[in-house]
Amino acid sequence: MINKKVEQAINEQIKHELYSSYLYLAMANYFESIHLPGFAHWMKVQSEEERGHAMKFIEHLNDRGGRVVLQALDQPPADFGEPLKAFEQVQAHEQKVTALIHALYDIAVQESDKPSQTLLQWFIDEQVEEEKNADLIVNQLKMIAGHPSGLLMLDRALAARGGNEED
Repeated sequence: MINKKVEQAINEQIKHELYSSYLYLAMANYFESIHLPGFAHWMKVQSEEERGHAMKFIEHLNDRGGRVVLQALDQPPADFGEPLKAFEQVQAHEQKVTALIHALYDIAVQESDKPSQTLLQWFIDEQVEEEKNADLIVNQLKMIAGHPSGLLMLDRALAARGGNEED
């Protein structure tokens, strides 16, 4: 049986993961609206990945006799500015999620919940990858600033992203 404090914290994290999915879906639609289908594709894949993260937490609670309590999600923005500004928002969001995962891990340690610690170690490793990907794209966007052909080349490169990258 899962500890109630850990259960409550995981339910809160499920909300954050689902919001991340919702945010990236909003960004995907924004990029579609400004005719950058590769950026939109990248965001759609990211949205699905975040939904998958929420499902990992849901399965963990269900497997351990906990109760999943879904919470209301905030409405994400509809406009994100230039691609660099949008990816700076991705970068900041992933840093926030990293902090949330670390705090959740600390709760699992305090409560001696080793199964949750094991699960959260996967998420800690995943967040290193998430931040690395966001940083890479931010830096590439900075390098191509003022060069529309570079933006179009990056758009094509982002269109090549496959799904199920966390497996």
